[in-house]
Amino acid sequence: MSTQSPRSAQVAQPAAAHAAKGSWRRGRWTLIIIALICGAPIAISYFTYYVIKPKGGTASYGALIEPQRPIPGALTVTGEDGHEVPLASLRGRWLLISVDGSACDETCATKLYFMRQVRATQGPERERVVTVWLRTDDASVPGKVKGAYADTRMLRADPVAVAAWLPATGTTKDTDHIYMVDPNGNLMMRFPANPDPSKIKQDVTKLLKWSSIG
Repeated sequence: MSTQSPRSAQVAQPAAAHAAKGSWRRGRWTLIIIALICGAPIAISYFTYYVIKPKGGTASYGALIEPQRPIPGALTVTGEDGHEVPLASLRGRWLLISVDGSACDETCATKLYFMRQVRATQGPERERVVTVWLRTDDASVPGKVKGAYADTRMLRADPVAVAAWLPATGTTKDTDHIYMVDPNGNLMMRFPANPDPSKIKQDVTKLLKWSSIG
């Protein structure tokens, strides 16, 4: 029967510890690489759009939101079915968001129309975009509006919580703008009040293009 000398045992222990440490490091780097791969398309779209600058324009129409503002975990919304869910449950696709009261005046309807048209003009890529109307009260939505914008998610939300998340300018309110949220749930862009829909379309098209790389 073979025996192991004390010196051999002393050498084996550090070797085993070193191997275990190396295995842990490899596992950590594997997790980091997986996370980078999963987030790469969005990261590439940001980097390309704001650093490299894609051809066809050197500046975006929408204002980049800095620092990032993730969808607040406590921000819940209520759908037409009466069920309350976190707004963050919509993560995974690009969101075009408008905020207005349920009565939906002309300005509100114009924003909904612009969002619908911008999404429609993305062709096959439109399935990556969801239009969202955050309603700031419990009133009923006019039937005509429901019918015209059936593909828009009409969700009731606390106006105070929404205003705290969506930044306006010194002379505007959140109800004056259309906002864009990336698939990771980060508020990315605010479009001007009384926007030019063709310029919104250009921004959205470029972001969809560059975020599909990878």
